[in-house]
Amino acid sequence: MSRIQLTAMVIGSMVGAGIFSLPRTFAGATGPLGAVIAWIIAGTGMYMLARVFQFLAERKPHLDAGVFAYAKEGYGDYPGFLSAFGYWIGSCIGNVSYWVLIKSTLGAFFPVFGDGNTVVAILVASTGIWLFHFMILRGIQQAAAINLVVTFAKIVPILAFILILFFAFKLDMFRFNFYGAGLEGGILEQVKATMFVTVFVFLGIEGASVYSRYAKERKDVGFATIVGFLSVTALMVLVTLLPYAVLERGEIAAIRQPSMAGVLEAVVGPWGAVFVSLGLMVSVLGAYLAWSLICAEVMSAAARTRDMPAVFARENKAKVPAAALWASNIVVQLIVISTYWSNDAFALMLNLTSAMALIPFLLVAGYAMKLTTRGDTYESGPDSARSRDIFIAAVAVVYTGFLLYAGGFKFIVLSAILYAPGSALYFWARREQGKKLFDRTADLVVFVLASIAAIIGVYWIATGYIVL
Repeated sequence: MSRIQLTAMVIGSMVGAGIFSLPRTFAGATGPLGAVIAWIIAGTGMYMLARVFQFLAERKPHLDAGVFAYAKEGYGDYPGFLSAFGYWIGSCIGNVSYWVLIKSTLGAFFPVFGDGNTVVAILVASTGIWLFHFMILRGIQQAAAINLVVTFAKIVPILAFILILFFAFKLDMFRFNFYGAGLEGGILEQVKATMFVTVFVFLGIEGASVYSRYAKERKDVGFATIVGFLSVTALMVLVTLLPYAVLERGEIAAIRQPSMAGVLEAVVGPWGAVFVSLGLMVSVLGAYLAWSLICAEVMSAAARTRDMPAVFARENKAKVPAAALWASNIVVQLIVISTYWSNDAFALMLNLTSAMALIPFLLVAGYAMKLTTRGDTYESGPDSARSRDIFIAAVAVVYTGFLLYAGGFKFIVLSAILYAPGSALYFWARREQGKKLFDRTADLVVFVLASIAAIIGVYWIATGYIVL
């Protein structure tokens, strides 16, 4: 992949479903002041995480499998597996959210699609899953080229939305909404309520790292990560703040998803909703393509390093990890079917995807902290470079840890329900290699804790304490 293709992979995987849902999601929790604070915290934290991916790619070029490779290097085999599995299954869940939002968007025009989880919606989504599946099987390079075109195409309606709202800007309305316009709770509570959303919309920042083995030049991985991050952050902040200058906060919070369509409709009329809805479908289908590639690559990379069963490392004639792609899309298909019984399928998929990604991100930041404090790979460089990277890693650790706290124990427990049974793949891989299940006591302790959390989660769902 060229530098442009890698950058498009980052932007394409970040700009998906989340950005089109930001107006309502933020308006339901806070006003412009809280939104600005939330984006400053999220932007700083994610920028530091992006810098972590950048300097790890440069200092540890042999770790070219992306997110989970750093967790394994820093903490051992089982935490490395959990990172790979969690990131993979979280990406699959994120792909489900794309289909839910597409069908919910169509539901505004065709009631048969409802909120994206009717029988008809599930059947149409299932058709789409397998059409993409067989297209990707034809080759990574072809899919990456399509993603490049789609990435440019889907930015157009977002830029148009921003430009129109600039011209419709009402300062008095913005002032009225500034402190929350009737919301209860202080600014800190409002900010905390938005933090999980920012994780979801920032997912994809690591897209270039995941595909680092395909890069023509290793240095392009860091470039693509930073440029993609800065570009998308600017778009997301504007999409969040500008609606407060055209509608009251309560009105924005009541708009159905995708709320960007409803905001533009209120400003320019019905054609605005159609325009944004078309842009959303292009955007989401493009993001789905990027994330389908990432899902298969993460599982394949874990199999190549023998952290998952060897079968998932197999590639077809087009160099596509076919077995991993089949496994990923079968999981996506099953979760799409399960949305039929969900009360709010999109919100559940969004929050669960964020929770599954946070633990791998925390392990990456932790590994960067270990690397920098020990001085590994810094022996011949200036002390200022090491001090800078220590600071970057420390902020990334604090930020990802805070997000786990902000999300609450509920989603950590839901994550464990997926992590614990997923360990069967770890056991399968260990048996293939003739190794003990756990080389270290710490690995066994982590497995026991995950199992206990999974049991608690199942009990809470069964008793109605957690409603899916």
